[in-house]
Amino acid sequence: MVEHAEIRMVRRGGSKINFREPVITNDSRFLLCAAGESVNVYSTSTEEFVHDLQGHTDLVTGVVLNPSNHLQVYSCSADGTVRLWDFMDGILIKTFIIGYPIYSIYVSEKHGGVVFVVVPMANYKSSELFQLVAVHLPRSGDQEVEARELSAVLCDVSPHPGAVSFGREGEYIAATKGLQLEVFFFKKQKSYRFSLKSGMKKGVKNAFTCVSCHPKEDCIATGHADGKIRLWRNFNQKKEYTYTTLHWHHGAVNTLCFTPEGTNLLSGGIESVLVHWHYTQENQKDFLPRLGAAITHIAVSPDGSLFCTSHSDNKITIIQSCVKVSAIIQGLVKGDGVWTDLIIDPRSKALVLNGKPGHLQFYSLHRDKQLYNLDIVQQEYINEEGLDQFEVVKAAFDARGDWLATVEERRKKGAELEINLKLWAYDKLTQSFVLNTTVTAPHEDRITGMFFSPSPETTMLVTTSLDDHFKAWLLADHSDTKEGFWSCDFVGGYHLLKPGCCSYSADGSLLAVGFQEVVTVWSPASWELLTTLSQPPGAIRDLCFGRLSCSKYLLGTSTKNQLCCWNLLTCSLEWSTPMDVSLLQADPLSENMAAFCSQSGSSDCECYLVSGSSYQYQHNYFASFGLDYVLHMAGSPWVFYNMCCSLVVRLTQPSRNRSNGLHSSICPLLPPVFVFKPSEPRPLYSQKALCTGKVQHAVFAPRDQMLESCEERTQWLNRSQLYFITQDMDLLTFSTKTEEDRLLASSKQLMVDDSVAVTPFYLLLGKHRRQQLEKQEALTNPMAERTQLPQGSIAIKELLHTPAHVLPSASFLCAMFVRSLLVSRSSAREEKAEEEMESEKEEEDSEGEADPRLGESAAWAPSEEFGAPALTKAQERELRKVKTFDHSWLSSLLDS
Repeated sequence: MVEHAEIRMVRRGGSKINFREPVITNDSRFLLCAAGESVNVYSTSTEEFVHDLQGHTDLVTGVVLNPSNHLQVYSCSADGTVRLWDFMDGILIKTFIIGYPIYSIYVSEKHGGVVFVVVPMANYKSSELFQLVAVHLPRSGDQEVEARELSAVLCDVSPHPGAVSFGREGEYIAATKGLQLEVFFFKKQKSYRFSLKSGMKKGVKNAFTCVSCHPKEDCIATGHADGKIRLWRNFNQKKEYTYTTLHWHHGAVNTLCFTPEGTNLLSGGIESVLVHWHYTQENQKDFLPRLGAAITHIAVSPDGSLFCTSHSDNKITIIQSCVKVSAIIQGLVKGDGVWTDLIIDPRSKALVLNGKPGHLQFYSLHRDKQLYNLDIVQQEYINEEGLDQFEVVKAAFDARGDWLATVEERRKKGAELEINLKLWAYDKLTQSFVLNTTVTAPHEDRITGMFFSPSPETTMLVTTSLDDHFKAWLLADHSDTKEGFWSCDFVGGYHLLKPGCCSYSADGSLLAVGFQEVVTVWSPASWELLTTLSQPPGAIRDLCFGRLSCSKYLLGTSTKNQLCCWNLLTCSLEWSTPMDVSLLQADPLSENMAAFCSQSGSSDCECYLVSGSSYQYQHNYFASFGLDYVLHMAGSPWVFYNMCCSLVVRLTQPSRNRSNGLHSSICPLLPPVFVFKPSEPRPLYSQKALCTGKVQHAVFAPRDQMLESCEERTQWLNRSQLYFITQDMDLLTFSTKTEEDRLLASSKQLMVDDSVAVTPFYLLLGKHRRQQLEKQEALTNPMAERTQLPQGSIAIKELLHTPAHVLPSASFLCAMFVRSLLVSRSSAREEKAEEEMESEKEEEDSEGEADPRLGESAAWAPSEEFGAPALTKAQERELRKVKTFDHSWLSSLLDS
């Protein structure tokens, strides 16, 4: 049996950080946001990820600050729990078990010890009706407590977090849904409802989209689908309520937020503009335009110094008092879909895929951060429904990362397809790609495949198209340009069949092109058709060469649910299996391959690929697969059973082929994904319940540091890590328990080496410089005492004991650090005077010991007897030094 108990599927970055409204801490230093099943903490000044709060087992649906402690936050999740965190240290303080899925959470400073959450109504299991309930948090010393004291506040509310807001110091709460506004007063325990007409005439839509209450006055601001904002007043009475209308947005108002003092109202929508309304002067408004994408949430820091906006492209923008953008936290851009596949940049090891419309995003898998966007289309994007615009549909890198090829296309109604092939050269100065060549209409129909040759001898690109041809583009040198230019070198075809895919061998010596049901193999050196390979009926969907020791194999999938493996040495079919493979991916650093299958059903039995070169199978060979016995009858299929006596594999009658091998056809229900080597019958890993829907994009990403796993079941993860993206745009990967524990331990290890923080500054200057100085002193003067840095220096402690993301600006620390290394003049003089005094004492002591016979006569001064001028102290010291010299050499000279 294939053991894979320790391998787990984990979410590795790419979470939606714009799913819920972010939270800014009281000191405006950190920003917290829901990200999948955890809460991410970012620095508002450096944009860097600080740490995450992990503990929930389902999607986190809300994050709010604890009103009674500014260092704590509450988070709620669909797992039915509310958790209290110390976000500074990343410690889980307490878990409150609610028992129902929670969709949003609200708190008020006036209601201490109570949180308000939106949960499904108990009588409606279909989760179509929701209610707002007050949860009284019990006081207990246990870390996990059941909170069963729930009291309903409002029924039939919207699960959207922007549909509920607390009013004037927690006196009331307002909720919107559809065309109805409901206000509940806590003192009166009474609610008022206000309705609007549908207003579908003349394109007017009055439906509520969001709500925000004034923090100081009785005023409620509501956003609507027609772009209008209504300010409601006198709503404590059913009939005498009034409202005024503000209108600037041409689309729906997505979010509203008052500033802490209530002097301004912020609004945002699909226009990508933050609108700053003055509360007392409603006709005056300011704008912060060109924020990049539609605004989905707005949050303000408690002191009002920072604003932040969440955007539809999975981005959070931090703004300083609606004046300028100070930081951007960019997650993995999740658009309408991914057409370019998942590719790895050979230089930066970043994941490259579709980003903003007309762009490619370079995303760091290790830092969970977008590096930069590359504008491919280079045209202004117009946000209008039904407008046909260019989209990036293909992208490929060469082996060294020097060239990037992209394909963009646009199809207008009643017009021909517009296609552009662009070649981009890497610029070392700008650290980005620069457009080198643009080919307009490279093919007459849609391009279906594009690959660079991995051969280091030539730079070649191959494209296949539905116009019945494939083309080879070659980089030619030119004296006028440094990089050269691209031109078409060869056009190939096969019996007017449409090529659907292509693949290069690992060394670039072979090119396989699939023409409907025929696989053709070409030599790129001479463009000679070497051979054709046939396979069971069905158009070729994907082709992939084996790597390293399995380079002689070529694998392909077809539309008739067949996975085939050909031996290129014998030009014969090695094995095949009926299998609906939606994606076939090869690991460039090993022989492993991954096949993702469509979910056509489920089975409790294991499946194994079986291939061989003879009929002589032994029972112990199959026993290594975990099979109890093998049943074979002459003239009938081979049938394999496992220990549960359930059918595992049924093989057709063995038949000889051109390689004198066994052609096996396997007919069970297969797991959605398995990892295998083409040369071995036993898969390395299989996973049945992978995810909902098909996995259409995956990639093997090389590791920065190779794992040292000796276990057979996890060795396929040593060199590369398999990433895949789901239909919900979630980026997942496979990992081991040991690796996850190591990553968790490294993230919590903040202080090492005698409590010195491992910051980039310390690694670059502190430790390295200290080691070099010690080596240099040891070489020059081994007996010299090693000078130590001033341990009491405030500057050094500030630099080395504080995490880099919370340090002040470098200009502030630099002056303080340099001053700590300088010696003041007064201290230098005092130190020099002390040295002179010590030297005088030593000289006097040595003089007294050298001539004790002088006794009292030593005090005799020639100046007193002969009237000579008195000597200075410096001259006396010089005379003493001369007196102590050894003059024996002079006597020996006179004797000679």
